[in-house]
Amino acid sequence: MLKRILVIASGVFLGAMLSLGAARMAAAWGLWPNRELEQSSRYVREVLEIVNKNYVDATAAELPKLTESALHGIVGSLDPHSEYMSARDYKTLEEEISSEFGGIGVQVEMRDGNVVVIAPIAGTPGAKAGILRGDIIVSIEQQKLEKPTLDDVVGRLRGKPGTPVTLGYRRPSTGKETEVTIKRERIKVESVRDVRLRPDGIGYVQVTQFSERTGEEFIAALNSLNAQSMRALIIDLRDNPGGLLNAAVEVAEPFFDKGELIVYTQGRHVEDRDEYRAAAPEPRLTLPVAVLINAGSASAAEIVAGALKDTRRAVVVGERSFGKGSVQSVLSLRKGEGLRLTTARYYTPGGVTIHEKGVAPDVEIVMTPAEDENARLQRMREDVTDPAEFKARFNLDPTPDRQLDAAAAVLQAALLLETRGAAAAGPVAAKKP
Repeated sequence: MLKRILVIASGVFLGAMLSLGAARMAAAWGLWPNRELEQSSRYVREVLEIVNKNYVDATAAELPKLTESALHGIVGSLDPHSEYMSARDYKTLEEEISSEFGGIGVQVEMRDGNVVVIAPIAGTPGAKAGILRGDIIVSIEQQKLEKPTLDDVVGRLRGKPGTPVTLGYRRPSTGKETEVTIKRERIKVESVRDVRLRPDGIGYVQVTQFSERTGEEFIAALNSLNAQSMRALIIDLRDNPGGLLNAAVEVAEPFFDKGELIVYTQGRHVEDRDEYRAAAPEPRLTLPVAVLINAGSASAAEIVAGALKDTRRAVVVGERSFGKGSVQSVLSLRKGEGLRLTTARYYTPGGVTIHEKGVAPDVEIVMTPAEDENARLQRMREDVTDPAEFKARFNLDPTPDRQLDAAAAVLQAALLLETRGAAAAGPVAAKKP
């Protein structure tokens, strides 16, 4: 009897040891699911079931609605730039990337529970209506926004071209609320605009955002200016909210030799480093360059400004930029929805991160809100050149763009030094004792 008990006890002990070994082996091989994930998923399911069965409004507590709300909350709680997108919103994002969509033309984001304008896109209905960066959207169609979501606000601002939308916004600098009715348009944005050669031989290019066509448009602008014997270049990135990383690389590339590092991104793991290097075989442009930035310059605009500043290929003029130094990956989901998820941060060639810091200008010129608005209107409405007409339309007298003037002065000094250096070239006599 004792021997039998000992045999059973030994069998139980060996069985436990074998089970423990199998469990360790299964875990090591990934044969079992992630227990923490399973427990978390089970807990979320329990909460969904409780709400679905007990909430007073059965329609509001339908499982598909609760699931979508939960997904918005999970992803949106990570940072202001990550979000879960419905199929409609995912399609809208694809339209934005292709630079063509219907709406009023303002870039917005969530800040402290408010929908805030990052920057109006130049030449669009929103910009023409006078909306500025920093404005807080407070109502749409006379309905106050209570606990707004980015998806809902953007979806309501979008619509069929030609249809009106009434928008209310509050300007923090004055505290004043304004309501305007704006007619939606098919927004096919020219991301590179106002390409011109100044009388002093300095070229000027304004880049309003970074989309699929920006690189191509920028190269065409450079070729046009070079054909006019451009001697120096101003790249205006003020109020540029960013866009595609690849487009930023394409804009910076002409100023780098083939193989040179323009920007790199670093993800969660050491191996998640992606480097973006110049690929064009042509020698880089070596003419003097100035880049204009302000607090509305963000994301891809900061990549260009940071890369050119870091490698001393350009002088940066204006105000410290916005400071969005994170990379969002867009992922498709099975039912047509999508995720925009922050997966990395980007760094200048010297390893400097811009995230929450921005790009500091080499030459700081801070303009007042009134000056900034005046300069913005003059950039946007290049068709209104007569001062009297400008005053009549906008109730403003045109004023000098001090940031643009400073950038031109920097380049004129560089050109003067180049001319003097060329004239002085030659042998130098040694000083006699």
